[in-house]
Amino acid sequence: MTQPKTQPKTQPTPHPTPSVDPLTPTGLDGDRLARRNAVLLALAQSIGGATASIIIATGPLVGTMMLHGSKSLATLPVSAMVLGTAIGTLPAGAISRRLGRRVGFMGAAVLSACGGLLAAFAIFQSLFWLFALACMFSGFAAAFVQQYRFAAADTASEGFRPKAISWVMAGGVLAGVVGPQTVIWSKDLFSPILFAGTYVAQAGLALIALALVSALRIPRPAAVVAGATGRPLAQIMAQPRFIVAAACGITSYALMSLVMTATPLAMIGCGLTETDAALGIQWHVLAMFGPSFFTGNLITRFGKERIVAIGLALLAACSMVALAGVELAHFWTALILLGLGWNFGFIGATAMLTDAYRPEERNMVQAVNDFLVFGVVASASFLSGQLLEHFGWTTVNVIVFPFVALSLGLLGWLVFQGRKGQLS
Repeated sequence: MTQPKTQPKTQPTPHPTPSVDPLTPTGLDGDRLARRNAVLLALAQSIGGATASIIIATGPLVGTMMLHGSKSLATLPVSAMVLGTAIGTLPAGAISRRLGRRVGFMGAAVLSACGGLLAAFAIFQSLFWLFALACMFSGFAAAFVQQYRFAAADTASEGFRPKAISWVMAGGVLAGVVGPQTVIWSKDLFSPILFAGTYVAQAGLALIALALVSALRIPRPAAVVAGATGRPLAQIMAQPRFIVAAACGITSYALMSLVMTATPLAMIGCGLTETDAALGIQWHVLAMFGPSFFTGNLITRFGKERIVAIGLALLAACSMVALAGVELAHFWTALILLGLGWNFGFIGATAMLTDAYRPEERNMVQAVNDFLVFGVVASASFLSGQLLEHFGWTTVNVIVFPFVALSLGLLGWLVFQGRKGQLS
């Protein structure tokens, strides 16, 4: 009796490994996760970003008090904060890559709280170098805050990405109010020890930020989970788009820091008050982050390069106003223009940078970019006090013009290269 032929068992076709994480954006879900994360990050930015404005508004004044009126080192606490940010950029990228954004952001919030308490202790003890060290700790934590804008882009579709970045930066609007108002409300909290209460309050703000970032949901990209490493860093950095984006980001942030750090000391030197200086910084920070509600739309409509060029032009306009006089209106107008120029220049450059890397390369490239940016910004903030002390307020502002011209030249070269490539 013939046995029926048995059909060979066919192996099920293996499903291909998905190229993206299940939570990676496709745009089909209306960017729900991206919007949720962007809102949380915007709120955290409004609280975490207040630390920087607190140190900028009070650090030079605390330094002057501790150094008995000397201005040459008075900006060192701000420089230490920025240096801490520069030092923290590479660890921030590595921790985010290995442990995830959420863990890194939570740890940074705890460190920021510790930095605030240490700064308050240093003020009580009148220990200038310890105060500068505490500001460096807060700056290290701020390196993770700087990653908020990139984190917002992680779960966003290509169309929503510029808006997600600008939403997070818009959180700085509230930071522009929270920081200076915290200074005004708390500077006499432990009278006669000026500003000690401000840094205790800063620690409390960091704990609020901790609660916000703990609710984030940002998956690691599937390419990273699968072990993909991406292109060599040197190859990525050699791209014209990376070079110009990094250069414009560095210029926008460094020039803003140079002028902003010197401004409170210049205002006090011209007979204005600490409250005038704090309110000036408040208007400045509002101008830095306020346009972010529509900067993403402007980038989408007019292009990244045009927005960066407008930002650089506004930085030049700031120095023109500052050179026109030393009344309160001159200082405040210059600070507002300085903030607007930073917003368009830095957010536009950040959006340009996202075109220069692949998903598996993002943490590495973002960290290197921020390391370059804040390394130069730290030098600019330190030189700010030296320039003001030895050469005056005019020199601080004149230096802006050649760097703006150089960055505009690079931007024009990139646009020309792009058009040349399209025609060939």
